[in-house]
Amino acid sequence: MLSNTMRRLALVCAVALSALAGAVVPTAAAAAPGGPYTGMGNCPLTSSAMKNASNLQVGCVYAKTGGGAFTIGTTTVPLTAPIVLQFGVYWPASAPTVDFPDGSSANVYSVVPAPFGRTLTTTPLQVPIPGIGNIIPGVTSVFAQVELAGSITRFVPLATGEDYPVFVLPIKLRLINALLGLTCYLGSDSNPLILRPTTGTTHPPAPNTPITGDPGVIDVAADPHGYQAVIASFSNASLVDNAFGAPGATGCGLLGSLNGLVNLAFGLSQAGAGHNTAILSGTSTSLAIDPSISDLTAALAAS
Repeated sequence: MLSNTMRRLALVCAVALSALAGAVVPTAAAAAPGGPYTGMGNCPLTSSAMKNASNLQVGCVYAKTGGGAFTIGTTTVPLTAPIVLQFGVYWPASAPTVDFPDGSSANVYSVVPAPFGRTLTTTPLQVPIPGIGNIIPGVTSVFAQVELAGSITRFVPLATGEDYPVFVLPIKLRLINALLGLTCYLGSDSNPLILRPTTGTTHPPAPNTPITGDPGVIDVAADPHGYQAVIASFSNASLVDNAFGAPGATGCGLLGSLNGLVNLAFGLSQAGAGHNTAILSGTSTSLAIDPSISDLTAALAAS
């Protein structure tokens, strides 16, 4: 005879086995798109904005910047780690365009952020504190983390080579240091650094002088499986902007007590428009455009 304890144990095992037998075995996650769609796995294909039937075109964007630098005030931060941008785009029924001086025009796309905060990803960049030897990273230096401070807007991919921004990018720089606390920023969601990078020539206020980017190598290809999507790639481009202003530090130290010290150390009193420069070099971008969201979704799934 089984004891009461053994009977209860047998009953528990039987229930567990029965549940397992009827359970649905999870399937493996869908493979990330490859080929010309490599990197577009975070494209927000299911967003309501992308699925709006009135859209004239929809698309996915993946861009990776491999180098360059930010100069803000008297401090230059080399971009020693890649910056990745991922987002979806759509051309709404109103069909907005921009006209260029040479008589050509280009579509102006609206931007849909990637899910789970993946629109802009990068790793912190180490910045020596002026006048202090960098003996203990994070104490005698600052780590600067580039973060989005709002939505990317006015994406104009065919502005390449024109003196016109490819997009408008609001950012803030989080300064990470043992003494500065967790909320030390240059810029904020309400007062961001607004970059308008171009592959053409800038028109900054003095004392900055114009600088010129590079559209890189441009290639256009049809979908390899016969879908309607067209894939444009822009390889090794350089996007530049030296017309933006930079606000002073906020949230540094207890109740912002170190804001003034950060402003002084990094020369932020001289960070008004015409004193700052952003160079995003070694930038490669892939853009897939399709007249149909269902067709674009199938094209990525087939890649």
